[in-house]
Amino acid sequence: MSIIRVDSAARRFRFGHLDIACAIGKSGVCHASAKREGDGCTPLGRWPVRGVLLRRARLALNRMPQIAWRWSRPHDGWSDGVGDPAYNRPVYLPHGHSAETLQREDEAYDVIIVLGHNDTPPIPNAGSAIFFHCWVEARPTEGCVAIAKADMLAILPMLEPGTVVDIR
Repeated sequence: MSIIRVDSAARRFRFGHLDIACAIGKSGVCHASAKREGDGCTPLGRWPVRGVLLRRARLALNRMPQIAWRWSRPHDGWSDGVGDPAYNRPVYLPHGHSAETLQREDEAYDVIIVLGHNDTPPIPNAGSAIFFHCWVEARPTEGCVAIAKADMLAILPMLEPGTVVDIR
């Protein structure tokens, strides 16, 4: 099992030989049990990597990921509507509840590594769409972990089944 370590206090991402800067939620971190939808906190804990979504038109990959992946599509979304039966699940846009688009104008979601936070089963309002993705100008996220796109592309082929992200 590969472990990606996120040191939230130092804002450092460590994986294999890499030790690079990362961004976390704009409100810092919180215990997973205290995570709430829209709070801007990154949940502490060990989250399995579920798979990867890649934006075809914006990526040139030499090697495809070893873990489950697919190309994102213009209608892909992720439900963040606390009253939605599909809360914290991928959805087709437009959607009858609140959902974020997975093909953004900026580069943040050019690579989305889906983390297994609040997904077995999802508990409404306990946090959705906790991803590991590309940052935009090193700005804090809404609760995800983010790194520079070049760094993301470097680690993508290193991910293997069973990889976890350990946020401390």
